Amino acid sequence: MQPQARQAATASRSRWVCWMTWSIGCIPLARAIGVLHPALYLALLAGSSLLHAWGGSAKYALAAQVRPAEQRLAANSLLSTSAWVSTIVGPALAGVLAAAVTPAWIIGLDALSFAVLAVRAGRLGGPGRKAPPGRPAGPPAGSPPGAVPGAGLRVLRARPELLGLLAVTWLFNLFYGPVEVALPLFVGEDLHAGAGVLGLYRAAFGIGAVTGALAVGALRRLPLWPVLLGIVAGQGLAMLPFGLHAPAGFSLAGFALGGVIYGPYSALAFNLFQDLTPAAALTTVLALRAAVLLTASPVGAALGGPLTVALGPRRVLAGTGIAMVIVAACATALWLRRTKTAPGPRHPPAGPTAPREPVCGSVAG
Repeated sequence: MQPQARQAATASRSRWVCWMTWSIGCIPLARAIGVLHPALYLALLAGSSLLHAWGGSAKYALAAQVRPAEQRLAANSLLSTSAWVSTIVGPALAGVLAAAVTPAWIIGLDALSFAVLAVRAGRLGGPGRKAPPGRPAGPPAGSPPGAVPGAGLRVLRARPELLGLLAVTWLFNLFYGPVEVALPLFVGEDLHAGAGVLGLYRAAFGIGAVTGALAVGALRRLPLWPVLLGIVAGQGLAMLPFGLHAPAGFSLAGFALGGVIYGPYSALAFNLFQDLTPAAALTTVLALRAAVLLTASPVGAALGGPLTVALGPRRVLAGTGIAMVIVAACATALWLRRTKTAPGPRHPPAGPTAPREPVCGSVAG
Protein backbone atom coordinates (compact mmCIF):
# COMPACT_ATOMS: atom_id res chain seq x y z
CA MET A 1 0.00 0.00 0.00
CA GLN A 2 1.29 3.44 -0.89
CA PRO A 3 2.34 5.47 2.20
CA GLN A 4 0.78 8.61 0.74
CA ALA A 5 -2.63 6.91 0.84
CA ARG A 6 -2.42 6.64 4.63
CA GLN A 7 -1.28 10.26 4.87
CA ALA A 8 -4.13 11.41 2.61
CA ALA A 9 -6.73 9.61 4.70
CA THR A 10 -5.25 10.99 7.91
CA ALA A 11 -5.12 14.51 6.49
CA SER A 12 -8.72 14.27 5.31
CA ARG A 13 -9.88 13.06 8.70
CA SER A 14 -7.85 15.74 10.51
CA ARG A 15 -9.18 18.53 8.28
CA TRP A 16 -12.74 17.41 8.94
CA VAL A 17 -12.42 17.26 12.71
CA CYS A 18 -10.55 20.59 12.81
CA TRP A 19 -13.30 22.19 10.76
CA MET A 20 -15.95 20.64 13.01
CA THR A 21 -14.11 21.91 16.09
CA TRP A 22 -13.95 25.44 14.69
CA SER A 23 -17.51 25.68 13.35
CA ILE A 24 -19.21 24.04 16.34
CA GLY A 25 -16.92 25.79 18.81
CA CYS A 26 -18.00 29.17 17.44
CA ILE A 27 -21.56 28.53 18.67
CA PRO A 28 -20.88 28.82 22.43
CA LEU A 29 -18.39 31.60 21.72
CA ALA A 30 -21.00 33.61 19.83
CA ARG A 31 -23.50 32.90 22.58
CA ALA A 32 -21.09 34.17 25.22
CA ILE A 33 -20.46 37.49 23.48
CA GLY A 34 -24.15 37.95 22.63
CA VAL A 35 -24.07 37.71 18.82
CA LEU A 36 -25.65 34.28 18.33
CA HIS A 37 -28.71 34.96 16.17
CA PRO A 38 -30.76 32.25 14.41
CA ALA A 39 -29.19 33.00 11.03
CA LEU A 40 -25.64 32.70 12.39
CA TYR A 41 -26.59 29.56 14.32
CA LEU A 42 -27.96 27.88 11.18
CA ALA A 43 -24.93 29.01 9.16
CA LEU A 44 -22.52 27.47 11.68
CA LEU A 45 -24.48 24.22 11.78
CA ALA A 46 -24.56 24.10 7.98
CA GLY A 47 -20.85 24.85 7.82
CA SER A 48 -20.08 22.02 10.21
CA SER A 49 -21.68 19.62 7.72
CA LEU A 50 -19.66 20.69 4.68
CA LEU A 51 -16.95 18.05 5.12
CA HIS A 52 -19.19 15.41 6.67
CA ALA A 53 -18.82 12.94 3.80
CA TRP A 54 -15.02 13.27 3.77
CA GLY A 55 -14.72 12.88 7.52
CA GLY A 56 -16.91 9.80 7.67
CA SER A 57 -15.14 8.19 4.73
CA ALA A 58 -11.68 8.91 6.14
CA LYS A 59 -12.71 7.12 9.34
CA TYR A 60 -13.17 3.84 7.50
CA ALA A 61 -10.21 4.51 5.20
CA LEU A 62 -7.95 4.83 8.24
CA ALA A 63 -9.38 1.62 9.68
CA ALA A 64 -8.42 -0.18 6.46
CA GLN A 65 -4.92 1.28 6.50
CA VAL A 66 -3.91 0.79 10.14
CA ARG A 67 -5.31 -2.73 10.60
CA PRO A 68 -4.34 -5.91 8.72
CA ALA A 69 -6.90 -7.55 6.45
CA GLU A 70 -7.93 -10.21 8.96
CA GLN A 71 -8.88 -7.50 11.50
CA ARG A 72 -10.62 -5.12 9.10
CA LEU A 73 -14.13 -6.51 9.54
CA ALA A 74 -13.81 -6.32 13.32
CA ALA A 75 -12.62 -2.71 13.04
CA ASN A 76 -15.58 -1.81 10.84
CA SER A 77 -17.91 -3.47 13.32
CA LEU A 78 -16.40 -1.47 16.17
CA LEU A 79 -16.85 1.80 14.27
CA SER A 80 -20.47 1.10 13.38
CA THR A 81 -21.19 -0.09 16.91
CA SER A 82 -19.75 3.10 18.39
CA ALA A 83 -22.03 5.14 16.12
CA TRP A 84 -25.11 3.24 17.29
CA VAL A 85 -24.09 3.53 20.94
CA SER A 86 -23.65 7.27 20.54
CA THR A 87 -27.16 7.64 19.15
CA ILE A 88 -28.53 5.86 22.22
CA VAL A 89 -26.35 7.39 24.94
CA GLY A 90 -25.84 10.85 23.44
CA PRO A 91 -29.42 12.19 23.68
CA ALA A 92 -29.81 10.79 27.19
CA LEU A 93 -26.55 12.41 28.30
CA ALA A 94 -27.56 15.70 26.70
CA GLY A 95 -30.82 15.63 28.64
CA VAL A 96 -28.93 15.23 31.91
CA LEU A 97 -26.43 17.97 31.07
CA ALA A 98 -29.15 20.36 29.90
CA ALA A 99 -30.54 20.41 33.42
CA ALA A 100 -27.19 21.71 34.73
CA VAL A 101 -25.77 23.99 32.00
CA THR A 102 -27.08 25.92 29.01
CA PRO A 103 -27.33 24.10 25.66
CA ALA A 104 -24.65 26.34 24.14
CA TRP A 105 -22.03 24.94 26.49
CA ILE A 106 -23.15 21.40 25.71
CA ILE A 107 -22.43 22.17 22.07
CA GLY A 108 -19.06 23.50 23.19
CA LEU A 109 -18.36 20.18 24.88
CA ASP A 110 -19.14 18.51 21.55
CA ALA A 111 -16.58 20.79 19.88
CA LEU A 112 -14.02 19.81 22.52
CA SER A 113 -14.58 16.14 21.73
CA PHE A 114 -13.77 16.87 18.07
CA ALA A 115 -10.57 18.62 19.14
CA VAL A 116 -9.49 15.47 20.99
CA LEU A 117 -10.37 13.40 17.92
CA ALA A 118 -8.28 15.70 15.71
CA VAL A 119 -5.21 15.09 17.86
CA ARG A 120 -5.72 11.33 17.86
CA ALA A 121 -6.39 11.18 14.11
CA GLY A 122 -3.24 13.14 13.38
CA ARG A 123 -1.14 10.64 15.31
CA LEU A 124 -2.46 7.66 13.34
CA GLY A 125 -0.78 8.69 10.12
CA GLY A 126 2.70 9.37 11.41
CA PRO A 127 5.67 8.12 9.42
CA GLY A 128 7.26 4.86 10.28
CA ARG A 129 4.04 2.86 10.59
CA LYS A 130 4.14 -0.24 8.46
CA ALA A 131 1.19 -0.62 6.14
CA PRO A 132 -0.84 -3.81 6.61
CA PRO A 133 -0.88 -6.31 3.76
CA GLY A 134 -3.87 -7.24 1.71
CA ARG A 135 -4.72 -3.95 0.02
CA PRO A 136 -4.49 -3.11 -3.68
CA ALA A 137 -1.49 -0.80 -4.06
CA GLY A 138 -2.88 1.24 -6.89
CA PRO A 139 -5.90 1.87 -9.03
CA PRO A 140 -7.22 -0.79 -11.36
CA ALA A 141 -6.10 -0.90 -14.92
CA GLY A 142 -7.26 2.11 -16.82
CA SER A 143 -8.12 4.10 -13.68
CA PRO A 144 -6.25 7.11 -12.38
CA PRO A 145 -4.96 7.53 -8.86
CA GLY A 146 -7.36 8.61 -6.14
CA ALA A 147 -6.12 12.19 -6.22
CA VAL A 148 -7.28 12.71 -9.80
CA PRO A 149 -10.65 14.48 -10.09
CA GLY A 150 -13.40 12.01 -10.92
CA ALA A 151 -11.37 9.07 -9.61
CA GLY A 152 -14.24 7.91 -7.40
CA LEU A 153 -16.60 7.52 -10.35
CA ARG A 154 -13.92 5.78 -12.39
CA VAL A 155 -13.23 3.27 -9.64
CA LEU A 156 -16.95 2.52 -9.32
CA ARG A 157 -17.21 1.99 -13.08
CA ALA A 158 -14.22 -0.34 -12.96
CA ARG A 159 -15.70 -2.29 -10.01
CA PRO A 160 -19.33 -3.17 -10.80
CA GLU A 161 -19.61 -4.98 -7.46
CA LEU A 162 -19.21 -1.65 -5.68
CA LEU A 163 -21.61 0.14 -7.98
CA GLY A 164 -24.21 -2.57 -7.42
CA LEU A 165 -23.76 -2.44 -3.66
CA LEU A 166 -24.12 1.34 -3.72
CA ALA A 167 -27.39 1.04 -5.66
CA VAL A 168 -28.80 -1.57 -3.27
CA THR A 169 -27.80 0.46 -0.22
CA TRP A 170 -29.33 3.62 -1.69
CA LEU A 171 -32.65 1.85 -2.24
CA PHE A 172 -32.41 0.27 1.21
CA ASN A 173 -32.02 3.71 2.80
CA LEU A 174 -34.67 5.22 0.52
CA PHE A 175 -37.34 2.80 1.70
CA TYR A 176 -36.37 3.33 5.33
CA GLY A 177 -36.96 7.07 4.95
CA PRO A 178 -40.78 6.86 5.25
CA VAL A 179 -40.34 5.03 8.56
CA GLU A 180 -39.03 8.24 10.13
CA VAL A 181 -42.30 9.95 9.19
CA ALA A 182 -44.79 7.15 9.76
CA LEU A 183 -43.48 5.72 13.03
CA PRO A 184 -44.33 8.76 15.22
CA LEU A 185 -47.80 8.93 13.64
CA PHE A 186 -48.27 5.20 14.15
CA VAL A 187 -47.47 5.58 17.84
CA GLY A 188 -49.74 8.60 18.23
CA GLU A 189 -52.72 7.65 16.04
CA ASP A 190 -52.82 3.86 16.07
CA LEU A 191 -51.42 3.14 19.52
CA HIS A 192 -52.71 6.36 21.13
CA ALA A 193 -49.41 6.63 22.98
CA GLY A 194 -46.88 9.39 23.53
CA ALA A 195 -43.20 10.18 23.27
CA GLY A 196 -42.25 7.51 25.79
CA VAL A 197 -43.50 4.70 23.57
CA LEU A 198 -41.88 6.27 20.51
CA GLY A 199 -38.60 6.40 22.40
CA LEU A 200 -39.05 2.75 23.32
CA TYR A 201 -39.34 1.81 19.64
CA ARG A 202 -36.24 3.78 18.72
CA ALA A 203 -34.27 2.41 21.66
CA ALA A 204 -35.29 -1.15 20.78
CA PHE A 205 -34.04 -0.70 17.21
CA GLY A 206 -30.80 0.93 18.37
CA ILE A 207 -30.03 -1.72 20.96
CA GLY A 208 -30.80 -4.40 18.39
CA ALA A 209 -28.45 -2.75 15.89
CA VAL A 210 -25.64 -2.64 18.47
CA THR A 211 -26.19 -6.34 19.19
CA GLY A 212 -26.18 -7.20 15.50
CA ALA A 213 -23.05 -5.17 14.79
CA LEU A 214 -21.17 -6.86 17.61
CA ALA A 215 -22.16 -10.26 16.22
CA VAL A 216 -20.80 -9.54 12.74
CA GLY A 217 -17.89 -11.93 13.33
CA ALA A 218 -20.30 -14.85 13.10
CA LEU A 219 -20.96 -13.90 9.47
CA ARG A 220 -17.37 -13.58 8.31
CA ARG A 221 -17.22 -17.05 6.72
CA LEU A 222 -20.54 -16.75 4.91
CA PRO A 223 -20.90 -15.63 1.25
CA LEU A 224 -20.92 -11.85 1.17
CA TRP A 225 -23.64 -11.02 -1.33
CA PRO A 226 -26.21 -13.52 0.02
CA VAL A 227 -25.62 -12.12 3.52
CA LEU A 228 -26.06 -8.50 2.42
CA LEU A 229 -29.20 -9.24 0.42
CA GLY A 230 -30.51 -11.42 3.23
CA ILE A 231 -30.13 -8.47 5.60
CA VAL A 232 -32.19 -6.26 3.27
CA ALA A 233 -34.90 -8.91 2.99
CA GLY A 234 -34.81 -9.67 6.72
CA GLN A 235 -35.18 -6.01 7.61
CA GLY A 236 -38.20 -5.86 5.31
CA LEU A 237 -39.82 -8.92 6.86
CA ALA A 238 -39.27 -7.46 10.33
CA MET A 239 -41.39 -4.44 9.32
CA LEU A 240 -44.43 -6.53 8.35
CA PRO A 241 -45.86 -6.85 11.91
CA PHE A 242 -46.71 -3.14 11.70
CA GLY A 243 -49.40 -4.07 9.22
CA LEU A 244 -51.12 -6.40 11.65
CA HIS A 245 -53.89 -5.17 13.92
CA ALA A 246 -52.12 -6.79 16.87
CA PRO A 247 -50.84 -5.57 20.25
CA ALA A 248 -47.92 -3.16 20.16
CA GLY A 249 -45.59 -5.85 21.47
CA PHE A 250 -45.60 -7.59 18.09
CA SER A 251 -44.47 -4.54 16.12
CA LEU A 252 -42.00 -3.60 18.87
CA ALA A 253 -40.43 -7.05 18.76
CA GLY A 254 -40.28 -6.90 14.97
CA PHE A 255 -38.63 -3.48 15.06
CA ALA A 256 -36.04 -4.70 17.57
CA LEU A 257 -35.39 -7.79 15.42
CA GLY A 258 -34.98 -5.48 12.42
CA GLY A 259 -32.24 -3.66 14.32
CA VAL A 260 -30.43 -6.91 15.03
CA ILE A 261 -30.66 -7.90 11.37
CA TYR A 262 -29.53 -4.49 10.12
CA GLY A 263 -26.63 -4.18 12.58
CA PRO A 264 -23.93 -6.01 10.54
CA TYR A 265 -24.84 -4.35 7.22
CA SER A 266 -22.57 -1.31 7.41
CA ALA A 267 -19.50 -3.26 8.54
CA LEU A 268 -19.91 -5.83 5.76
CA ALA A 269 -20.56 -3.20 3.10
CA PHE A 270 -17.52 -1.15 4.10
CA ASN A 271 -15.44 -4.32 4.12
CA LEU A 272 -16.23 -4.91 0.46
CA PHE A 273 -15.35 -1.32 -0.44
CA GLN A 274 -12.07 -1.58 1.46
CA ASP A 275 -11.17 -4.86 -0.24
CA LEU A 276 -11.88 -3.73 -3.80
CA THR A 277 -10.82 -0.08 -3.77
CA PRO A 278 -7.17 0.92 -4.36
CA ALA A 279 -5.63 2.47 -1.27
CA ALA A 280 -4.93 5.78 -3.02
CA ALA A 281 -8.60 6.17 -3.98
CA LEU A 282 -10.29 4.76 -0.88
CA THR A 283 -11.09 8.05 0.85
CA THR A 284 -12.41 9.52 -2.41
CA VAL A 285 -14.61 6.52 -3.16
CA LEU A 286 -15.99 6.34 0.37
CA ALA A 287 -16.69 10.08 0.32
CA LEU A 288 -18.58 9.66 -2.95
CA ARG A 289 -20.50 6.78 -1.40
CA ALA A 290 -21.43 8.87 1.62
CA ALA A 291 -22.50 11.82 -0.52
CA VAL A 292 -24.75 9.61 -2.66
CA LEU A 293 -26.31 7.84 0.33
CA LEU A 294 -27.01 11.13 2.10
CA THR A 295 -29.72 11.80 -0.48
CA ALA A 296 -31.63 8.55 0.05
CA SER A 297 -33.26 8.99 3.45
CA PRO A 298 -34.38 12.61 2.86
CA VAL A 299 -36.01 11.59 -0.42
CA GLY A 300 -37.70 8.68 1.33
CA ALA A 301 -38.89 10.93 4.14
CA ALA A 302 -40.26 13.44 1.62
CA LEU A 303 -42.20 10.65 -0.06
CA GLY A 304 -43.30 9.29 3.30
CA GLY A 305 -45.29 12.43 4.13
CA PRO A 306 -47.91 12.26 1.37
CA LEU A 307 -47.92 8.45 1.47
CA THR A 308 -48.75 8.50 5.18
CA VAL A 309 -51.54 11.00 4.61
CA ALA A 310 -53.00 8.89 1.81
CA LEU A 311 -52.52 5.37 3.21
CA GLY A 312 -52.07 5.79 6.94
CA PRO A 313 -48.94 5.08 9.00
CA ARG A 314 -49.66 1.39 9.51
CA ARG A 315 -49.79 0.64 5.78
CA VAL A 316 -46.75 2.79 5.05
CA LEU A 317 -44.64 0.99 7.64
CA ALA A 318 -45.65 -2.42 6.32
CA GLY A 319 -45.24 -1.17 2.75
CA THR A 320 -41.64 -0.16 3.35
CA GLY A 321 -40.97 -3.72 4.46
CA ILE A 322 -42.55 -5.11 1.30
CA ALA A 323 -40.47 -2.71 -0.80
CA MET A 324 -37.25 -3.88 0.90
CA VAL A 325 -38.14 -7.51 0.21
CA ILE A 326 -38.77 -6.65 -3.46
CA VAL A 327 -35.39 -4.87 -3.69
CA ALA A 328 -33.65 -7.92 -2.21
CA ALA A 329 -35.50 -10.28 -4.58
CA CYS A 330 -34.64 -8.23 -7.69
CA ALA A 331 -31.02 -7.84 -6.61
CA THR A 332 -30.77 -11.57 -5.93
CA ALA A 333 -32.09 -12.37 -9.41
CA LEU A 334 -29.52 -10.05 -11.02
CA TRP A 335 -26.73 -11.46 -8.84
CA LEU A 336 -27.63 -15.05 -9.74
CA ARG A 337 -27.71 -14.19 -13.45
CA ARG A 338 -24.30 -12.57 -13.16
CA THR A 339 -22.72 -15.47 -11.28
CA LYS A 340 -23.88 -17.95 -13.91
CA THR A 341 -21.73 -16.21 -16.51
CA ALA A 342 -18.79 -15.23 -14.26
CA PRO A 343 -15.84 -17.63 -13.92
CA GLY A 344 -14.44 -18.69 -10.56
CA PRO A 345 -16.08 -19.17 -7.19
CA ARG A 346 -19.63 -17.87 -6.92
CA HIS A 347 -19.81 -17.27 -3.20
CA PRO A 348 -16.80 -15.40 -1.77
CA PRO A 349 -16.89 -15.28 2.01
CA ALA A 350 -17.76 -12.09 3.83
CA GLY A 351 -14.63 -12.07 5.95
CA PRO A 352 -11.03 -11.14 5.18
CA THR A 353 -10.35 -14.49 3.52
CA ALA A 354 -12.33 -13.29 0.51
CA PRO A 355 -10.29 -12.89 -2.67
CA ARG A 356 -9.27 -9.35 -3.54
CA GLU A 357 -11.56 -9.26 -6.52
CA PRO A 358 -14.70 -11.32 -5.81
CA VAL A 359 -16.58 -12.48 -8.81
CA CYS A 360 -19.95 -12.63 -7.14
CA GLY A 361 -21.13 -10.02 -9.60
CA SER A 362 -23.02 -6.78 -9.41
CA VAL A 363 -26.68 -6.37 -8.62
CA ALA A 364 -26.59 -3.30 -10.81
CA GLY A 365 -26.30 -5.46 -13.87
